[in-house]
Amino acid sequence: MDPTPLLAAWTTHPPLALIVDRDPDTRRLYAEYLKLSACTVEEADDGREALAKAIARQPDVIITETRLPGITGIELCELLRRDSTTRNIPILCVTADALQADHVQTVGADAVLVKPCLPENVLAEIHRLLDQSAELRQRVRLLRDRIAEQLERSESVRARTKRIIHRTILSRSYQRAETTEPPAAPPSLVCPNCDHTLRYLRSHVGGVSARHPEQWDYFDCGNNCGTFQYRQRTRKLRKISS
Repeated sequence: MDPTPLLAAWTTHPPLALIVDRDPDTRRLYAEYLKLSACTVEEADDGREALAKAIARQPDVIITETRLPGITGIELCELLRRDSTTRNIPILCVTADALQADHVQTVGADAVLVKPCLPENVLAEIHRLLDQSAELRQRVRLLRDRIAEQLERSESVRARTKRIIHRTILSRSYQRAETTEPPAAPPSLVCPNCDHTLRYLRSHVGGVSARHPEQWDYFDCGNNCGTFQYRQRTRKLRKISS
């Protein structure tokens, strides 16, 4: 495979590849080819070292042999997938056992290549995994944006509904009602026409809210001067009927 097209795509952000293999010649072969393809390379010769470097360096992709001293490649995959800091790193496993390929993917590998495996095949698979990973991150970002937008819309609807319910409750709570036992005692008034003491009849109470209560008291004159309304808030008396 000609690495030139991949080289052009990676020059702005060279991916970091962690190569894990107990054979130094294999590591050197893969490392040199990936470096020519604009990759930055980190190496490990056993599973424990690979796990430590994966956590510390956060590589863009991990290429590991399955047969490793200490921690095997399969165990390495399982450990990487359990750790929140490494579970999303693409993993390419290289194995000499074709029957092992399916099992390797069930424990967390994103792709498996069977030996003998040429460096260009490894590079092609790395490119595919990185493209796939970038597409997945973009989809996650879009999903997060949609969720945030939906949450914002839901919060707006919830707030608007709360305001409507609040207004409805207030409207019902302070709806005008007739009573003869109003919150504020009706004053003693005299008729503005004949100076005769007015007789209290009833009151209307209510308003738009608890902060703005209203009370209207109604009186009549014993000398047949008519009916009068007294507004508590403005302290004004007016004739409303003869």
